[in-house]
Amino acid sequence: MLVIAKLGGQVAVWLKQPPVLGELFAGILLGNLDLVGIQVFEQAATTESVGFLAEMGVVLLLFEVGLESTVADMRRVIPSSGAVAILGVLAPLGLGYGASMIAAPHASRALHLFIGATLCATSVGITARVLRDLGALGRPETRVILGAAVIDDVLGLIVLSVVTAIAQEGAMPSPIHALTLLGLAAAFLIGALFLGRYVMPRVFRIGAGLQTEGVLGAMAIALCFAFAGLSSIAGLAAIVGAFAAGLILDEVHVRPFGSKTKHDIAELIRPTAAFLAPIFFVRTGISVDLRGATLHVLLLALLLGAAAVAGKLVSGLGLRTRGVDRLLVGIGMLPRGEVGLIFADAGARIRVDGHPLIEPSIYMAIILVIMGTTVAAPPWLAARLRVAPASSPSPSSSSKSKRAAGAE
Repeated sequence: MLVIAKLGGQVAVWLKQPPVLGELFAGILLGNLDLVGIQVFEQAATTESVGFLAEMGVVLLLFEVGLESTVADMRRVIPSSGAVAILGVLAPLGLGYGASMIAAPHASRALHLFIGATLCATSVGITARVLRDLGALGRPETRVILGAAVIDDVLGLIVLSVVTAIAQEGAMPSPIHALTLLGLAAAFLIGALFLGRYVMPRVFRIGAGLQTEGVLGAMAIALCFAFAGLSSIAGLAAIVGAFAAGLILDEVHVRPFGSKTKHDIAELIRPTAAFLAPIFFVRTGISVDLRGATLHVLLLALLLGAAAVAGKLVSGLGLRTRGVDRLLVGIGMLPRGEVGLIFADAGARIRVDGHPLIEPSIYMAIILVIMGTTVAAPPWLAARLRVAPASSPSPSSSSKSKRAAGAE
């Protein structure tokens, strides 16, 4: 699985696509070898050891995503990116819910909600890489896109946790219960921020006094898994806690170790994540059964794809800054990438009355939408950048843009 994941990633790089798509395609290939009589990998997705490694990989992956930003960064971008992020969550959620109801009118509301929640995702990593490769990191739209994508991840994870709780209960909650779920998610994030600001700096200073090797990396991973576990105990998705752990870490934590920025932690985590995360994406691909690629599935994918694209393009309307291209911002929010795959996989693992919440045919349609939006965004961004006039941001805005780009 690891070898074919890396080979698939390399093919994607040759085609100027994110490696995650190659890893996903590699999994689809492995999972459908039984069509030619090879059944070695047929049950790999349900193997306990593979599942364990994949879950560790996705937790570390979300921890890495959290490390890309800080609470201070989020506070800075909220004025310009907050409305874009909120629209970028609410519009795909509503449109996805409606598209799901049209395509599967007899399905449960929990399924419609989960499909809508999956369409909320935005891959900040893929977006940042595309903008960097296009030489657009200095544009004011970049600061808005990257800031909104980070806030989008936070809001999307909260929505995912609430929808997961609803799906596991098998029924729509009362308004009071729904508010309780939202309050629980918000309370966890606020509690995580409190620990990160007032408690964890002292813990890391104590750790810096230890003479053993690799203390910083060990403490960072321990914090990641501790927050993931606490999040799960609180009834939220474990990946919410992992993301929060990465978000709260900043320079205050790493300075006692002689490090200048928390990106030193990312360098320590990256080798482990590079080994485990591909297993998650390959396992996700293995779960896609090509025998279910019927006309109904393709039509469902087109309907959900239209909702996914429209929902993110609408987000640009939340921008109130003059001289900034709203369509460019909307296009920049399109890629779902690894975050969308994580959301889809979470739904596929939920069982309602002994059956998966997301049936294989619907799962395949969602995977097609995630792949389609991820592949379509780079050329569309490039085309829009050629025709969109370059704004002239103020010096302060320009310096902030460079700092946000450097954080990526």
